[in-house]
Amino acid sequence: MEDVYKFLRLLKKHRLTLIIIPALTVIITFFLVRNLPDSYVSQSQIATGIVDNTQQAVLTGGNSSKGWAEVNQEFSNLIEMMKLKKILDQVSYKLIIHDLSSENPFRDTQSVRKESSQAEIKQMLTIFQQKYDRSEGLNLWDKQQSKLHSVLQSFDYDSEALKGKLRIGRAGDSDFINAEFDSENPQLSAFVINTLIEEFIKHYTFVVKTNQRRANVFLDSLLSEKRVEMNSRIAALRNYKIQNRVLNLEEQSSQLYAQILEYNNKKQAILKDVSANAGAVSEIEAKFGPGERGYLESTLTKINQNLVSTKEELKSLYDLYIQNEFDPAYKASIDSLQRILNYQINISSDQYVNSPLATKQALIQQKILLEVQLDLSRYSMNTIDREVRNLNSQFDQMVPHEAEVQSLEREVEISSTEYLDALNKFNQSNMESGFSIKLNQVQKAMPGLPQPSKKMLLVILSGIITFVFCLVVLFILFFIDHSITTAKGLANKTNAPVLGNLNKIRGSMVDLSAIWSGSASPSLDAFKDQLRSIRFEIDRELNSGIIAITSMNQSEGKTLLALSLAHAWKMTDKKVLLIDGNFDNADISKSLDSNLYIEDYLTGTLDINLSYPPSAVTILANKGQDKSPLEIADVETIKKKLNALLEQFDVIIIETPPLSRMNQSKEWILFAGNVIAVFEAGQTITDEKKNYIQYLKSLESEFSGWVLNKYEPLHVDGKAKKNNV
Repeated sequence: MEDVYKFLRLLKKHRLTLIIIPALTVIITFFLVRNLPDSYVSQSQIATGIVDNTQQAVLTGGNSSKGWAEVNQEFSNLIEMMKLKKILDQVSYKLIIHDLSSENPFRDTQSVRKESSQAEIKQMLTIFQQKYDRSEGLNLWDKQQSKLHSVLQSFDYDSEALKGKLRIGRAGDSDFINAEFDSENPQLSAFVINTLIEEFIKHYTFVVKTNQRRANVFLDSLLSEKRVEMNSRIAALRNYKIQNRVLNLEEQSSQLYAQILEYNNKKQAILKDVSANAGAVSEIEAKFGPGERGYLESTLTKINQNLVSTKEELKSLYDLYIQNEFDPAYKASIDSLQRILNYQINISSDQYVNSPLATKQALIQQKILLEVQLDLSRYSMNTIDREVRNLNSQFDQMVPHEAEVQSLEREVEISSTEYLDALNKFNQSNMESGFSIKLNQVQKAMPGLPQPSKKMLLVILSGIITFVFCLVVLFILFFIDHSITTAKGLANKTNAPVLGNLNKIRGSMVDLSAIWSGSASPSLDAFKDQLRSIRFEIDRELNSGIIAITSMNQSEGKTLLALSLAHAWKMTDKKVLLIDGNFDNADISKSLDSNLYIEDYLTGTLDINLSYPPSAVTILANKGQDKSPLEIADVETIKKKLNALLEQFDVIIIETPPLSRMNQSKEWILFAGNVIAVFEAGQTITDEKKNYIQYLKSLESEFSGWVLNKYEPLHVDGKAKKNNV
């Protein structure tokens, strides 16, 4: 809060600055803006097709939604493209061509026509037209073209001037871009906006179509390259299959594998039959005795000889049957030959009906049949093993072909995919190149109405800005200002008590009698109350009755405080002796008429007693010589003389020289019971003053405290504010 009051005091001190400077700024601004021309704004709108891509979605058969960031980026690109110098240069050329060739120019052309001849103007128009047709900028290194650029600048038609009055932005989250231009001429504003959009759409169309043509050429060459690559891969696969007699490896391998499984299954069935038949034959043989077995073997030998030829034929048929993958045609022949073999066995058995072993006829016949089946099964198993080995050999030969064919087919698949991708991109690019450009000017710019005048707003803003600027400057000064302006600040800086403060009194002379005689001035009443407060604080700490008043520098208010305190104690009916101890600057001696001098009293030539006219305040002046108290009398004499005065006066006030004259000030302080230091408000504490403060604090109880003089309160209400320090 103290800092707030301090800042407010600073504002009060500079209140005229805060009033005069903004007022001058307002006046100057008013004269500067009063002749400004009116402003006319023309507006146009462009549909971009970025958000609303209905036409493209219908033609492409889909709806490609875009993210928020992508949409914003596209709008930013379009807006920045509209601000390109190349496009603004085209607008500049059309403006200058219009003004130099039209009878109704947008801006005054008299200055150019006076400085240039008709031939030069015609040459200017020719160059500007050529630059416009070629979409070229002016070469400022060329002297002639640099002059043309100066002409554009004189009309404010150069790209930078146009860009400064141009406002382009997206209309909310819509699909539209708004473009505005303001100038002093409504026709000029509309012309600039319409020309800008026309040149922008023309430039954008050229860029897009050029890129599409380049893309089509590139994709066409890429498509041809991918087609050749795909055809070469297909031909390589076809040639490999022809050279290695490969039709369909997957199907062939499946068939071979199925055949191998089938042969293995039949082999397992045959092994089962062989095992069963061999077991059955063994059981039949076990039923015959040794004698019967010999007869049986001789009989079977004869029967086997008759059946050998039939069994050989049957074996051959089985081989053919297996080799031809179990062809049903061979199966019928095998069945027929099997019936013949059975018939021969039956006939052979019938010939031995009357043999001793006739009872074993059925067993013999069964054994013969089983042995025949066993032989046939063994023949079939050998053939199947041979066929399985053959099939496995064929399968093993297919493995390297399979790996090579898979590699070639993978290359064909990759090249086909690349070709189809290139074909899709080529078709898409061709289709998009057939689209019309999405940009479209949906609203033509028309000459606008004059805009509300901003002259008064500029005048008001100039005053406000200047006032704020002054406040900022004052705040900076306040921030870097370390001066002491309050009693609390003085106490904090010095770590010493403050008895009070005295307000600054305007005027060169102060009538102390008027202060105590009931003046109607609020400032003097406040000053009087402050004196009473200081008098009270001193009375509380009064030691010997001798008070020394000093300061750190000259002219800080020692004399005023000494005289004021003398009159303050006078009002309490006390006898006061005021000694002017400042020999170098004897203000009290000069301002008051006194025939009593301190030099005479200390040397014994003057005796102060009741024989003099009684007065509540007695003045001991000095003769103004460059002396110190101890040069006039010794310490004991001075103490004796001052003690004698204490018997006649209630309070003795000594104004000492400032502490900057340390020797003289210390000599007077040596005899004082209380020391009061005066500090002028608005000063800072320097290193030298820190030494003086340290000296005063070393006096301990003899140093009563500070009195802040020339204090400037925020307001004066007739009552002195208390300083609780």
